[in-house]
Formats: sequence, C-alpha cells, structure tokens
Amino acid sequence: MEVATARFTEHRGLLYAVAYRLLGSVADAQDVVQDAWLRWSRVDTGTVDDAEGYLVRVTTRLAIDRLRSAAVRRESYVGPWLPEPMLTTPDAADHVVRADDVSTAVLLVLEALSPTERAVFVLHEAFGYSYSDIAGILDRQVADVRQLAHRSRKAVAERRRRYDTDRTTQRQVTERFLAACLDGDVEALMAVLAPDVTLISDGGGLTGAPRKPIYGPLYVARAFVALSGRRPDGAQVGIEELNGAPGIVIRSADGPVLAVTLHLVDGGVHTLHVVSNPTKLTGLLSHPQ
Repeated sequence: MEVATARFTEHRGLLYAVAYRLLGSVADAQDVVQDAWLRWSRVDTGTVDDAEGYLVRVTTRLAIDRLRSAAVRRESYVGPWLPEPMLTTPDAADHVVRADDVSTAVLLVLEALSPTERAVFVLHEAFGYSYSDIAGILDRQVADVRQLAHRSRKAVAERRRRYDTDRTTQRQVTERFLAACLDGDVEALMAVLAPDVTLISDGGGLTGAPRKPIYGPLYVARAFVALSGRRPDGAQVGIEELNGAPGIVIRSADGPVLAVTLHLVDGGVHTLHVVSNPTKLTGLLSHPQ
C-alpha cells in the first residue's frame, strides 16, 4: 500500500491541475482527485505500468461525468456563473498553474465547450498529450479526437480575449485599483479602467452581488467604491496571487469574503470578475495540491 500511495502522491499535483481546468471548481477538483485515489487504492497497482496514464484517464473521465451534472445545476444558478478563484504562487509547479491557461477569463471561455471537447482541449493544449494518448484516455478513435480538437480550438479562438500578462504592469495596476477603492476615489478608479470595462459578479444568489454585468468606467467605479464601503468590520483587504496573477481578496475573521480578479488590455482594466458566493471561496483557504 505504501508503494501505491507514493505513486499516487507523485502525480497528485498533475491530477488536480487537470481536474481544476476541466471543472473550474476547486472543491469539485479536490473531490475528483479523492475519487481517483479511491479507485487507485482498489487496483493491483503492481500490474499498472503507466501510473500517470492510468490516473489521468480515471481523473479525466470522473471530471467529464461531473461536468455533465454541473451543466444541469448551472441552469438554475442565480446570476452569472464564474470559475472558483484559486490561490497560487509565482513559483508554483508548472503543471499546477500557468497564468496563460488557468486565469478565470480562460476558464470561463472553456465553459462554451462540451465536456468532451473541453477534455481534449485541456489535455492537448495545456498538458501536451498527443492525440493518440487522448484517444486512449477518452476511449475514442484518434480521428475523432483530432476533430474534437479542431472544433474546440476554433471555439476558444473565437471567444478568447488576449489580456496583458506582464506581471509588473498587473501588479502596479492592481495596487492603484485597490488604493482607489480603499480611498473611495471614483476618479482615481476610473483612471485605471478601460473605456469598455465590464464588471461581472458571482454571488450565487447568496450575497448582494449584482445579477447582471455592469458596464462603463463610471458605473464600475461607483460599484467598487460602494462595495469597499460595505466590507465587514475588521476585514483585511490585500493583494494575493489568484489564478496566476495578482488579485484582491477580502478576508474577515470567519474566512474569505470576496475575491477580485482583474484582466488588463493595454494597461487598463478591461474585465473584472468578482466572486462572493461563499461556497466558491474554498480555493482561498490553501494553495493548490
């Protein structure tokens, strides 16, 4: 059993990274990895030559099943649905987080894909698995996988917005944004917002988050000044690493209250994702596995 545990532990980070990209949910990804472990623990692992291939196959199939059930649940979700934010570190293992493929903006784009298309896209584009490998993971023909890959790449290319990824700029703009929020300075906030800025909030109907997007610098700035003024007494506000880039987190004595991820275009904040649904803030309690 010790050998089986060691082999699973060796690949746990990869499995979590695959599951999170497929599901956009920290809690669901953790559950899938746990289910993969339970299946692994019941196998005679001495007969498994390729532990990584076996575990990635199990994890991917479990995640696809969960994605299908999640799609049904989201039909009744209150307000906009956003991926769950995840604490990361700049030096995190490459397979756990890369800013270009684990940002909330990219994960949101992947929501347009079917579960199988998403699996093909993630496994090939993010992890470099060959079409032959993916065919084995999904129990599909290689030709089918190629077709799915083509469709998914086209769909992502049509929807994906290329945001600034320069870390120095991201940090500076985030600091200016936060300072203006804390000062209640609408004009200073507007100065860091793009002319076509959009604010999307996910409260799941459990908080006072707006249930429709807010557009334009003035309305977005006013919304954040109001939001900053309503933070809980004694709450701490700071910049933390979220999904591979600087973000803003509000924490109370009871835990995380809100997370903001900023997406920049030409140095201005173009899109803001705000998650306040308490059930979607578990990824702010610890770093990825």
